Amino acid sequence: MTDEEFAARLAHDTGQLLLAVNNTSLLSSHDLGDAGDSLAQDFIARTLELHRPNDAVLSEEARDDAARLTAKRVWIVDPLDGTSEYRRRGEDWAVHIALVQNGVPTASAVALPPRGTVFRSDTVGKADGPLTRSMVVSRGRPPMEALLVAKRLGMQLDPVNSAGVKAMAVVEGRADAYVHAGGQHQWDSAAPVGVALAAGLWCSRLSGAPLVYNTRSTYLPDLVICRQEVKDDILSVLHALRR
Repeated sequence: MTDEEFAARLAHDTGQLLLAVNNTSLLSSHDLGDAGDSLAQDFIARTLELHRPNDAVLSEEARDDAARLTAKRVWIVDPLDGTSEYRRRGEDWAVHIALVQNGVPTASAVALPPRGTVFRSDTVGKADGPLTRSMVVSRGRPPMEALLVAKRLGMQLDPVNSAGVKAMAVVEGRADAYVHAGGQHQWDSAAPVGVALAAGLWCSRLSGAPLVYNTRSTYLPDLVICRQEVKDDILSVLHALRR
């Protein structure tokens, strides 16, 4: 398997496992979310050990190993992105699998299991078509930066839970932008950014600086994923906010 094929199959199969767990009547609420996180992590870890034994791994659900910092190939994964939505048996959750080399995602897959869809960096189509004038934001507490960008540019807000689901909404053309601030880690965005870049979208920090992965700190608090047509307008608003 190529790395792209492997990432896609791993994301898909992890999603199928999570769907089966989510259908149980024996667990609910936090117990359901904990079971999903744990089982998905174990499955991904075992599969990587079998198929990519020489690669390093950074996962939300595992202890960070500093050896990844000198590794040429690092898999950055989020076994279950959107655990709170998963335990409510909602649909806004995802599986993130990304291979990172030299700080950049080179093979990425994002599975949206409730929809039966896997987005992969080697087959994703280019994001084009008419602009929607909408922005996906966090359902709970949309960041001030996103609210101000939407207001200045006349964009409608579309609240969504999972970072992966939000990013794929832009990839699909259902939204023009995803603006986030206030806290994320590398596993939240590595795979979505890898797919988004392959789709021809703009991806950066709020400052316009590149998103760099497999750094010592896993914290990567903000990002912009958007159509190229609105990139300059969005970054201009964000730049004005920092002055």
